[in-house]
Amino acid sequence: MTEANPVIRPVGAALPKIWGRRLMDVILHVGAHRTATTSFQYYLRGQGDWLGAQKTGFWGPGRTRKVVFPGLFRTAAVNRWRQVARRAEGRVRMHCAQAEERGLHRLIVTDENMIGTCAQNLRTARLYPATGERMARLNAAFDGRIKRIVLTVRAQDLWWASAAALTASRGHRLPDGLKCAAIADSPRGWRDVVTDLACAVPEAEILVRPFEVAPGRVEQLLATLLGSSVPMPADAPWHNRSPDLADLRRLRSDMGADTKEPGEGLGRFQPFTPVQCAALRKHYADDLHWLAAGADGLARLTEEQAQPRAGQSLPTGQMTKGHDYDIGQGHLAQHR
Repeated sequence: MTEANPVIRPVGAALPKIWGRRLMDVILHVGAHRTATTSFQYYLRGQGDWLGAQKTGFWGPGRTRKVVFPGLFRTAAVNRWRQVARRAEGRVRMHCAQAEERGLHRLIVTDENMIGTCAQNLRTARLYPATGERMARLNAAFDGRIKRIVLTVRAQDLWWASAAALTASRGHRLPDGLKCAAIADSPRGWRDVVTDLACAVPEAEILVRPFEVAPGRVEQLLATLLGSSVPMPADAPWHNRSPDLADLRRLRSDMGADTKEPGEGLGRFQPFTPVQCAALRKHYADDLHWLAAGADGLARLTEEQAQPRAGQSLPTGQMTKGHDYDIGQGHLAQHR
């Protein structure tokens, strides 16, 4: 950060102090849904004093959806939408300016609806298809303050099943066979979501965290957002879990819907066939491989990576038999 007053204002992570005032960095946690986002937001609400001591603010869905973002993503008639969108952008900048005046150096904004909703995904049978457009509007509204974006990804077969169970419990239709087939055949995956994020907010650092690394470890997610150590939660309850088959049948019965739709038995709701699940898992494996290989320089997979698959042989240091062991014991190695 420089104390000089620039002639042209840079954007993104290069934002300097202007007229003696430090511009606030905005860190976006954009979800995705069904990756313990609600649990994380409850954890943040309990860390208000600690965040304040770090000069870090926090906007959750209760603020973004009711106060700050309304109108930003409208798709109504063009002329009217432009007026509403301009007012929404001005509202975002006003609230950012107020946060800066309070001396905040960082602002965490966590709302999984920033990149879309589960209902939109199920309706289109595609994974967050409007990410680019929505994030471009957010980037304009935050006026270049966005420094970092954190996205949590999850295996697509479990993500879609959890999203379908949640939306069905709120009155939406369950996906039928044709919808499940369209989802399984869709070429769009997390790689495309990350690419859209990078195109919409090119100045921001993008971090991707697999949900399977440590599900429910909300403090680790905050450490990823801030890049520093954070306090442990006093407890870590799991909020907003998707209903299992028994709960889903009960909820559908209360709504007057067909209780046979979710299926019989107990356990996790899974509308996809084994073949479709395998296709979705393969897609996720391809996404993780792309991320681990550097994501074409667009994003970075967090250091806490998922456990790798077992290889064809044990690491050298863990061998108790084989060529290296036999040499150390003075024996002749056996070859096939």
